[in-house]
Amino acid sequence: MIAVPRGVIVLLCTGLQLCFGTVYAWSFFQTMLVRQLGWTNTDTAMAFGITIFSLGIAAAWAGMALPKLGPRKLALAGSTLFPLGYLIAALALEYNNLLLFYFGYGVIGGAGIGFGYVTPVATAAKWFPDRKGLATGLVVMGFGVGAFLFSQLLAPFLVVQTNEDLPQIFMWLGIIFAAILIPFSLFIVDPPESFAPPAGSAPAPPEPIGADHPRFVRRCLLSREFIIIWLIFFFNISAGISVISFQSPLLQDVWGIADPNLDPLILAEYGAMLIAVSSLFNGLGRLVWGLLSDHIGRVTVFRILLASQMIVFAILMTERDPWVFSALVCYILLCFGGGFATMPSFIIDVFGSKNMSAIYGAMLTAWAAAGIVGPLYVGYYKDFHPDRAVIYCFLIGMLILGLGLIFSFLLDAERIRLAKPSMEGTLRHYGIPAPR
Repeated sequence: MIAVPRGVIVLLCTGLQLCFGTVYAWSFFQTMLVRQLGWTNTDTAMAFGITIFSLGIAAAWAGMALPKLGPRKLALAGSTLFPLGYLIAALALEYNNLLLFYFGYGVIGGAGIGFGYVTPVATAAKWFPDRKGLATGLVVMGFGVGAFLFSQLLAPFLVVQTNEDLPQIFMWLGIIFAAILIPFSLFIVDPPESFAPPAGSAPAPPEPIGADHPRFVRRCLLSREFIIIWLIFFFNISAGISVISFQSPLLQDVWGIADPNLDPLILAEYGAMLIAVSSLFNGLGRLVWGLLSDHIGRVTVFRILLASQMIVFAILMTERDPWVFSALVCYILLCFGGGFATMPSFIIDVFGSKNMSAIYGAMLTAWAAAGIVGPLYVGYYKDFHPDRAVIYCFLIGMLILGLGLIFSFLLDAERIRLAKPSMEGTLRHYGIPAPR
């Protein structure tokens, strides 16, 4: 295999994330599925929820398997399963088979994203130990921006070319993604053992003592720090993904209140535009918050994310100006992306980089759980309390964020960011016998 500069590796990793991140444009199809197939909002929310759940579970397994299998094999697996999920979903749409759609788009496609998501992030962190916040922020930014390109370029083009034929749209998406992802995956590799950051770079932080011990990862996953960080991550994702899964229909509801005579096609265009613009904020947040966390600390960033979103969710409960509503949704996506940008570096700070892929993969089970919780409660209120759905959804989101903020104060920001425990203390903390 040809040697590839580390800058190119990061760009390829970002390209993978651009494709996988199109999952966040799910609400682009929301109204079309309900209108053409007669599925309920809860049905479609379940499809998105299964996708995110499968993503998180697959990412957890991929994180554990990454050191053994290597990034290229896992990237190829994800790059194969993700397009295959679209092809199976196309067949399901052709026969209006909801369960097959759940299996194809949800289970198979979601697993593909999970394999593909954790691999570029962990690989980029290894290539840039000196600038991990920037590198991982850039890679996960691609995941956020992917929905913009999808909702403004690829999906509208296919809608026009196929005359809104959903089976054909999903079939072509599978073909296009396979043509991009599989070649990119061939070049995703770990740095060689002789690799060293450029001269003058900041030194990478030392690994915790005992990181090579077989029980290290298991003890990390059972530690107080991991559990608290998992809960904070879960609450931040739950609030944000509830908005992502229904942002287009929710905005159309708000526009419908502001102008009841507005044409449904215009409403759909406004919804697609919100998906696109908010996706840019999702991507931008992954870069900006990742960089900021390098300077003020990961815990401080999460506290800002959670507290500021609580205020925004409180305003959204009663805000009926579509433009203000859209701007506030964009801020939520900015914070949503920020959580994903900060978490890889957070894991490295607390548990070291040697076992980052395994611990980060396990952390992504919070994404899996949030992917079920967030979309389903919004779908429920859209189906059974449509006139109050906006208020209820943002009220629940505000309460969820409040719980995350409370848990964040159980972490000592300065100790996590600055402290370097002694050898005996580190071994004792993770339950590993000290060497005799």
